[in-house]
Amino acid sequence: MRRPILAANWKMHKTAAEAAEFVEEFLPLVADAGSVDIVLAPTFTALDRVANGLRGSNVALAAQNVNPEEQGAFTGEIAPGMLAELGCRYGIVGHSERRAIYSESDDFIASKAAALFAHGICPIVCVGETLEEREANRTLDVVGRQLVASLAGVPEARAAEVVVAYEPVWAIGTGKTATPELAQEVHAAIRSQLGECFGAAGDAIRIQYGGSVKPENVDTLMAQPDIDGALVGGASLAPETFARIVRFERLGGAS
Repeated sequence: MRRPILAANWKMHKTAAEAAEFVEEFLPLVADAGSVDIVLAPTFTALDRVANGLRGSNVALAAQNVNPEEQGAFTGEIAPGMLAELGCRYGIVGHSERRAIYSESDDFIASKAAALFAHGICPIVCVGETLEEREANRTLDVVGRQLVASLAGVPEARAAEVVVAYEPVWAIGTGKTATPELAQEVHAAIRSQLGECFGAAGDAIRIQYGGSVKPENVDTLMAQPDIDGALVGGASLAPETFARIVRFERLGGAS
């Protein structure tokens, strides 16, 4: 049985003080949620404050991005070793906003995932199609290509540690959500592709769904056999709302 993983991607929201206040309110709400992995991904400027607030809790820290280089003349970038020193256990790579706005390629994303692994940080590798690609019936082709290329740097012996996040671009921040059945169809295809890439380890890899996940739909999404968690954007900004998502109801509940 794959352990569910619920992650909050705050994107460019919350100052360090606001992030610390969130942690103080959030932790008591999920203190007894022992059967899931809970992850917070604040902005870079809030990582240290959030790390201090999470110390000794059941919630892990994640970074929203990373540069694959160890150090150097890369103004404005953050190296994987810096994230490891702060206590990051996860790092998001390949998010559609990075792919679209900053033109990040699959090869560059693969190098980021490999760099995170080299520093003991688990990559959350995002894949997903645009509305145009879905309407052209290219979803599985696009997602499959992104998946294989973006995971090219993952060591086969550690493949089971990686997390994949399927985020249909047309559902991110739009209020639109893939139906549980549509999401499951893509997740099942991803699971099959992971098996081709990594053999038996492919069945152990957790696949999150992302795209307007909220308390009203998380239960039905999480009931699908190949949906192992959620990567949550806007609905993760309020402690009570994200706590409800973490405490989704499935087979008697996750808490």
